Amino acid sequence: MPAKSANRAPVLWDHLTWPEIGALIADGMDAVMLPCGATEQHGPHLGTGMDTSLATDACAAVSAATGVPVLPPLAYGCSLGHSHRWPGTLALSPQTLIVLVTDLGDWLWHAGVRRLFLINSHVTNAAPLRCALEILRSRHDGLMIAVINTAEVSPRVRTAFFADAADWHANQAETALMLARAPALARPDLCVTADDPDRTTGLVFAHPVNRTSLNGVTGTPSRATTAQGERLFGWIVTDLTKTIRRALLENAPLATPYFTNGPNPFVT
Repeated sequence: MPAKSANRAPVLWDHLTWPEIGALIADGMDAVMLPCGATEQHGPHLGTGMDTSLATDACAAVSAATGVPVLPPLAYGCSLGHSHRWPGTLALSPQTLIVLVTDLGDWLWHAGVRRLFLINSHVTNAAPLRCALEILRSRHDGLMIAVINTAEVSPRVRTAFFADAADWHANQAETALMLARAPALARPDLCVTADDPDRTTGLVFAHPVNRTSLNGVTGTPSRATTAQGERLFGWIVTDLTKTIRRALLENAPLATPYFTNGPNPFVT
């Protein structure tokens, strides 16, 4: 893999020509990041593009540090649990998201990509993305895929996200990040009255948001500050960059392909 790069402009797949993409892969850059977001209600104080904004922003910063190209973001996700109570959510079914990501993975494989990072900023994308991972790695032996949730890239980041709610949404952490990184998506005057407590403690079932929140929020956005957001974003980028750099050097523990002309070790 290419050596570590100093900070520079992010490498954006959709800004490159096909010869430029081919040259990157030929030079050893066989990895890409796919920002996975959503378009969904984020309470009365945050724009519906919050998740996509965070995933895209984080990937761009990591790309600037590592040289790993960033694919165009997925701006729609599996947001069915947000229900139709509040306008704004545009959700995909899990099956649609699985097919979408596996289709992209097929094309990336044929382009020469061998390391695919699904950088996810929407909690309930995780299960469909994991299903897509299972399908792609069974379909293309040698394609390495990781699902990485921005809220859990490291213990310190996870602690910040879960500080005010176990079932957080549009909470202090997300609000702080938007105040710092995408102020056009935040309504500071509405943050102070948007708090709504987590009502999921001790529950057995996973209830939709219309059954757990009065306004689409779970947490305390009133406590968010721009300084908190800058610090948290810095942690996300630093810790995700470390993970990506480590993964660029990783290979499968065993070099055993699905298909081989060699003898079957289980047949004597």
